Amino acid sequence: MRVGYFGPEGTFTHEALIAATHGADLELVALPTIYDTVMAVHDGLVERALVPIENSLEGSVNATLDALAMETEDVAIVGEVVHPIRHCLVARTALELEDIETVVSHPQATAQCARFIRTRLPGARVLAGSSTADAVRLVAEHDGPWAALGNRLAAERYGCLLLRAGVEDIADNETRFVWLGPVGAPPGPPAPEEPLLGPWKTAIVFWGVGSEAPGWLVRCLAEFSSRAVNLTRIESRPRKQGLGRYMFFVDVEGRDAEPHVAESLAALGLHVEVLRVLGSFPAWSGA
Repeated sequence: MRVGYFGPEGTFTHEALIAATHGADLELVALPTIYDTVMAVHDGLVERALVPIENSLEGSVNATLDALAMETEDVAIVGEVVHPIRHCLVARTALELEDIETVVSHPQATAQCARFIRTRLPGARVLAGSSTADAVRLVAEHDGPWAALGNRLAAERYGCLLLRAGVEDIADNETRFVWLGPVGAPPGPPAPEEPLLGPWKTAIVFWGVGSEAPGWLVRCLAEFSSRAVNLTRIESRPRKQGLGRYMFFVDVEGRDAEPHVAESLAALGLHVEVLRVLGSFPAWSGA
């Protein structure tokens, strides 16, 4: 099976993929952006893909939400995995912290290590990279006193040294990643080792012409509460059609085929202009 991921080699997505698949015989395909990773599934270039969708410190990954909601209707979430994020400060050669002039990383990583940068590297400028792995690669090729925020895998892949480990601001830093597949694909990760027993989760996105009316969102969400369907996540994102126009992402407990969930979705559909099920899939169990 060809499995795409937000690359290059050495990203946290790559690290999470390796940990989640336990050495399964897969053909891994690194993609340069989250958009490219989602669209690789859409275009049939890969059968599955893994992308980040939510971080415990910095919240949702907007590129993933926007791509799923606005760029394609042919890609579904088929599973999820939660992976611990342990940032390391790495460099080409051994450096003292006070000698570091530039720190490079993905903006999510620098945000998750903001306190460390502010207190331990106050004189360093911060540059944005396209990914944590690309930041490590860039530092590996640079002669000056530069450092990157990345993981151990990237440091090993690009021949860098670990200057400090665990530099994230909060120790219990985790990212939720989602498996993507074509709509209609069997749920679950590539080559699952165990039967998919549940519990399940259903992810949706909706918006509507009545969203400016008082109480519209309350009425939408009441369709779930009145049927005892628990919401595990709700977030709004701009629809990119002017101020005040939003789409709402909601995760609920249960499978979309279960009667109480199916009835809630049918009732919600009466209030909205667009309702899409982004996926119904086994919830992460921590295994």
